[in-house]
Amino acid sequence: MKIEVWSDFVCPFCYIGKRRLEQALQQFAHKDDVQVEFKSFELDPNAPVDTGKTINEALAAKYGMTIEQAKQANEGIGQQAASVGLSFNFDDMKPTNTFDAHRLAKFAKAQGKEAAITEKLLYAYFTESKHLGKKETLVAVAEDAGLDREEARQILADKNAYANEVRSDEATAQHYGISGVPYFVVNQKYAISGAQPIETFVGALQQVWEEENPTPALKSLSPEGADDAFCADGQCAVPDSSKNQQ
Repeated sequence: MKIEVWSDFVCPFCYIGKRRLEQALQQFAHKDDVQVEFKSFELDPNAPVDTGKTINEALAAKYGMTIEQAKQANEGIGQQAASVGLSFNFDDMKPTNTFDAHRLAKFAKAQGKEAAITEKLLYAYFTESKHLGKKETLVAVAEDAGLDREEARQILADKNAYANEVRSDEATAQHYGISGVPYFVVNQKYAISGAQPIETFVGALQQVWEEENPTPALKSLSPEGADDAFCADGQCAVPDSSKNQQ
């Protein structure tokens, strides 16, 4: 089973949804047969590297609310994050452009480090309040994820490096009609939108598995009413020999 996850590194529900999926997989009997792959999605491709605003100010400006209302909204999101073991530091978060972070993630994928870099980038932004728009920050995160520091620096210095891979993911998202994240696509046939509850993920995983791996229906050739001469559940059924003597 393959799960493709479209997400952005500054999307709080993407981090929450990622953790809920991971916790759901721990309850899934076939978790070892599941491959999770992350896809690039920019919530705001035109966002500047330095916005000059706090996350609460940015949210208030975007949705036409007061700073206090924005804080309350983020507190609610923070509570959801805490329910799955995450700690969000909204007061110090630094809104930024994430294109370079996505390019770095594609480089990490090529090095077999996609899972590590995805977690490290989300943690850096939401918990450590790191500035993901700064190349030095990204280089440090790359090294922490097990990547070569200088290679990461060279990739980030080349604006074209892994840019096509990011744009390809975004083009596929448009093809699917994805307008918000997180968005989960299972086996390129089934979709789950948003950071759904853990039980929703568990149910979806089980449903897809059963539909994709149906138990074969066998047609019985045994005569109707024939004696049952077989063993099951630790016991054996003994045929009635008197019938055979008639």
